[in-house]
Amino acid sequence: MKTIGVIGAGQMGVGIAQVSAAAGYRVLLADISQELADKGKANIARTLGRLVEKEKMSAADRDALLGRIETAGDVAPMAEADLVVEAATEREDIKRKIFENVSNVLGSEALLASNTSSIPITRLAQASADPARFIGVHFFNPVPLMALVEVIRGLATSDATVTAVDGFVKSIGKTVVHVNDAPGFAVNRILLPMLNEAVFALGEGVASVRDIDNGCRLGLNHPMGPLQLADFVGLDTCLEILKVFLSTTGDPKYRPAPLLVKYVEAGWYGRKSGRGFYDYSGPEPVPTR
Repeated sequence: MKTIGVIGAGQMGVGIAQVSAAAGYRVLLADISQELADKGKANIARTLGRLVEKEKMSAADRDALLGRIETAGDVAPMAEADLVVEAATEREDIKRKIFENVSNVLGSEALLASNTSSIPITRLAQASADPARFIGVHFFNPVPLMALVEVIRGLATSDATVTAVDGFVKSIGKTVVHVNDAPGFAVNRILLPMLNEAVFALGEGVASVRDIDNGCRLGLNHPMGPLQLADFVGLDTCLEILKVFLSTTGDPKYRPAPLLVKYVEAGWYGRKSGRGFYDYSGPEPVPTR
């Protein structure tokens, strides 16, 4: 495996591209336009620039890493990839369209993977040319810092595909956890109900943003509180994941908190939009409630 394709130059996509290039792979980073793909690579350059400033990386290593990343405004270059990882927004219709398009150019032995955080892999595989070569690889945010990758096998995924993807994940310095194909897999299956319950508690006036987060940090020994973590994940992403859980399982325990829905409707997505349960416009996040 020499060339890795990444479709989606947002936060997750650029992280996957960065760690793949850092491991020596040639990376093809694509989005719906050349402008967005170039913007994604520029974000990687800024991140690496900070590492150079802090003397945690040499300028030569930065330049070499960036030189291994090529950008594109469509999926045509993915014909050269040995593994293509989709890292688009958490909407099934968008992902399925991507798989249909990239399947038209994918090599006969190339593998196709989704970075979905909640949608069943067996269902997504229906949109690919060969479900045996389709698999889930769920990275965690921020990708360069988080050690875990959930590898999810669909009903038709072949042993060879699992073995090859395990090898890739380990080669970029990540730890593999194998998870059976179910909505939300393992980590988000456990995490999202907790984040959602924190929003319910806030909306019902049980405690303030600061007290909910401080209580969970200190009482559960978590590095950050659930509302701050929801902001970090993206409130829109949290909402989409909960919708997948609810529609797939029919279990009302996954019903999104009304306050979460309201924040997303307001465009308050969390850190990436500058406001969620915290205001990120200043030097330090400030609770908004």
